[in-house]
Amino acid sequence: MPVDNRRINGPEESFPYELFVRSKSKTVENVPHEELQPSKIEDGLKTFGEQRKIFLQTGVVSQAKGSAYIEIGRTKVTVSVFDPREIPKKNDYGLKGEIFCEFKYAPFSCTKRKLHQQNAEEKLYSSIMKKALESAVCLFELSNFQVDVYAMVLEEDGSALSGAITAAGVALAEAGVPMYDLITSVTLGIKNGMLLEPPFELSSGWKAEVDASESENCGIMVISKLHTHKQICQFYQSGFVSKECVKQCIKVLLRQCDSLVPVVQKCLVRRIVSNIKK
Repeated sequence: MPVDNRRINGPEESFPYELFVRSKSKTVENVPHEELQPSKIEDGLKTFGEQRKIFLQTGVVSQAKGSAYIEIGRTKVTVSVFDPREIPKKNDYGLKGEIFCEFKYAPFSCTKRKLHQQNAEEKLYSSIMKKALESAVCLFELSNFQVDVYAMVLEEDGSALSGAITAAGVALAEAGVPMYDLITSVTLGIKNGMLLEPPFELSSGWKAEVDASESENCGIMVISKLHTHKQICQFYQSGFVSKECVKQCIKVLLRQCDSLVPVVQKCLVRRIVSNIKK
């Protein structure tokens, strides 16, 4: 798709602000050795750090039927869900509904400015979101209808995809879309056989480092889980990870997904109570 030259993308020559700001983010490279000590050792897999603080709120977009805003550390994502509508450009009648997902980075969300069109990474994340949410929504009750889900990343500091999936589940529940269960998602990074939990996972340049690495046990994993059914509804991996390491990482990922369930439940209960008081 051609670029719209009428849009103002900024000056032709500019310098990134990171050159003039002292970085305070913790990565594996800049954390002192005495701080980088294994907090847990399970099945030979070393894990570092703790779960980052999470903020979750509903009703942030007044025009949408349901919406949610989530912060995971410095990552900020907003998700909007709109009323079901007839599936466009479809002549036959479908017994099952569909979910349309659009994952998009704001132009100012990343270190490198993003264009207004979806790139290959955003299209891949949109497909992953769709597969994860299709397992949580009762599509048979939305015959011949489509639910639109839009995720906008305002700031990227890792775990944007998993945060968008978790927030999308909350937004769908607020919109009254029939669902089988609540959905939560977690992203973790693996480097040299070590599981890097937040805030070490997915630091700036982590994805590029994973794509360029050819060593074993270096990659990224994203898991989405249905809480009550105890089912993995989506799994995504990039990089080179051994089968034994995958098995060990899934245990940690599932435990992290379970830890997010009380946050989601409290957010929905708070929203219901506020609507009743009104």
